[in-house]
Amino acid sequence: MRYIEDLRENEHVIEHYLCKQKQNLKTRSGKTYLSLRLMDKTGTIDAKIWEMNNDIQSFDEGDMIKIDGNIVTFQNELQLKVNKLRRSQEGEYIPGNYIPMTDKDIDVLYSQVQDIIKSIGHAHIRQLLENILINDKARAEAFKTRSAAKNMHHAYMGGLLEHTLAVTQICDFMSDRYKHINRDILLCSALLHDIGKIYELSQMPINDYTDDGQMLGHIVMGCEMVTLEAAKIPGFSHELASMIKHCIISHHGEYEFGSPKLPCTTEAILLHYADNMDAKLKIYEENFNSDKTPGPWTGYIKAMNRYLRRSDFD
Repeated sequence: MRYIEDLRENEHVIEHYLCKQKQNLKTRSGKTYLSLRLMDKTGTIDAKIWEMNNDIQSFDEGDMIKIDGNIVTFQNELQLKVNKLRRSQEGEYIPGNYIPMTDKDIDVLYSQVQDIIKSIGHAHIRQLLENILINDKARAEAFKTRSAAKNMHHAYMGGLLEHTLAVTQICDFMSDRYKHINRDILLCSALLHDIGKIYELSQMPINDYTDDGQMLGHIVMGCEMVTLEAAKIPGFSHELASMIKHCIISHHGEYEFGSPKLPCTTEAILLHYADNMDAKLKIYEENFNSDKTPGPWTGYIKAMNRYLRRSDFD
């Protein structure tokens, strides 16, 4: 198996990959070509089919395909120029090689989430978390296995759980360092801030936006979930539900980043920065891991609009 993370410029590659995305495009001169996004468990790579002929057989998005091509560099990124392509046959590949997955133990991560829920003092908040993240088995399984994003960070199986736990742990660490912070509201909001992503994104390995993901988004769906589940708990106050939902609604921090409201509680502002911190540092980590540029500096990282400097020194 030639994993994508191991591919190098000028190499000739014959291998099976998952076709994550397929687009029919035209050059400036009007010539039609295919632009693909290929995937295995180590990452993705852009691929181009410039010549449509008998060596390029019919295939669809989501298919496993066998490609014969060459690795080139375009705008400082590796790209695969495909010469031959066909659908892969069952038995020619190992499915597990094509599902990117957290390198952490999912059961351990989920057990830590359960421990945090047990530590919540407010009975109604604890019940809300148990109902959403533990008692509904299908939802709990989706929470453990979905990704946290399509591309940017934690875009792998278990990524949602890993990201959610990290954000919650950051919030917990900071919760007693400032006044006017309600730990129970903060940790509940942290655990649920991205819960709508179990409906926003499809299962791995496709990991694409669902219809509801495109039309509603995870913020809206997360708030709807809290509204419905809180209504099932006798005595759960409207004010408490609004405090939690405000944190979810505002956790992107700015209108231009998708939050319909700006954070206006201490819990909401802390959650926003914790979420942003974990997401940004994960982008750094993933780019450090995948970048093969010699020396202490990475190649140009589009997602961060900069080059990154490794902390290695003699």
